[in-house]
Amino acid sequence: MDFDLTKEEEAFRDDLRGFLDEHLPPPEERAPDFLPKWWKAVREKRLIGFAWPKQVTGGGGSLMEQFILKEELLARKAPMLGRDVTGLSWVGPALIQFGTDEQKQKYIPEILDGKTMWCTGYSEPDVGSDLASLQCRAERDGDEYVVNGSKIWISLAHFATGIYNLVRTDPNPPTKYDGISCLLIPMDTPGIEVVPIKNMSMTGMAEIFNQVFFKDVRVPVERRLGDEGEGWAIICSALQNERSSITEVMRHSQRLESLYELARHSRVNGRPALEDAGVRRKLASIETQIEALRLGGMRALSRQLRGLDHQSQASLGKLHNCNLLVECADFALELEGSANQYMAGSEAAVDDGRWQVDGLAWPVTVVGGGTPNIQKNIIAERILGLPKD
Repeated sequence: MDFDLTKEEEAFRDDLRGFLDEHLPPPEERAPDFLPKWWKAVREKRLIGFAWPKQVTGGGGSLMEQFILKEELLARKAPMLGRDVTGLSWVGPALIQFGTDEQKQKYIPEILDGKTMWCTGYSEPDVGSDLASLQCRAERDGDEYVVNGSKIWISLAHFATGIYNLVRTDPNPPTKYDGISCLLIPMDTPGIEVVPIKNMSMTGMAEIFNQVFFKDVRVPVERRLGDEGEGWAIICSALQNERSSITEVMRHSQRLESLYELARHSRVNGRPALEDAGVRRKLASIETQIEALRLGGMRALSRQLRGLDHQSQASLGKLHNCNLLVECADFALELEGSANQYMAGSEAAVDDGRWQVDGLAWPVTVVGGGTPNIQKNIIAERILGLPKD
């Protein structure tokens, strides 16, 4: 792996730093009206949709430029680029690869300009992690599909303007991966009902999930993304997005700094926690794991830059990231001692209850996007070459 930047990449970084100096004040200096101004500035700079082709008004950024952009933004604790997270992460890239010209002209500018809020309709109540076994049906009726069924654990569905929905258009396919199609459905279509699911995180994340019901929902065929039966290929494909795990590494590094600060003010056996050998070993172990995550991510990025297979490497990063989330939260609560039962708002809460939030909210990340067992199966089969489970 060569960690040195080219002259062109250094010039890009210098230009980016100048832009951030002008438009991104430190977090404590950001005014209430900062976010709209920020989104306007980064949109004009084409940093929103940075990896997308310039033909669709994206940034046309290379993989290394994506890495540099993420690194600089995370170092300055910048807010997200753009409003429509799902649209930018999944819907837009799928439209670029599989959408018609009409679909691209309609949806992509709205996503980049923050005029939409998409959600994804993947998981179902009786399917679990076996996404290809989905049963939400879409039956063809002339120039429309009639959709019936439900989706569960749908993030932000109660705010969404549209749902990127996987449906079964062939009830008797040759394999479970066949006969799946992708529909782009407005959330205000008659027959859609959104029911919130509350979790125990005790923060805004407690109201992120929903179950979405479809009852005789009529969707024009022109809202199908790709060909009928091409849905599995669509969700398994994506534009070349940088996969260095730099986002997770930077966040864990910031979390580690907070753990050191917590240990400085905590006591173990009547002494400062940092004087305890067990506490120091634990902190060193976490720091080592973060460095391993960083180097593993750089290896994945290096493979990606050379055009080698890198898709399965993401499972290593996700599994490592999730283990660190749980371990950091558990260790922080252990350091707090009897104070770990107090949530935000209580005078007895340590760090305003932030570690309690981490301890309750990690299932959102750990389960979302594929459980640890799914990631382990991918690693075993696709990286280690072991037989299928």
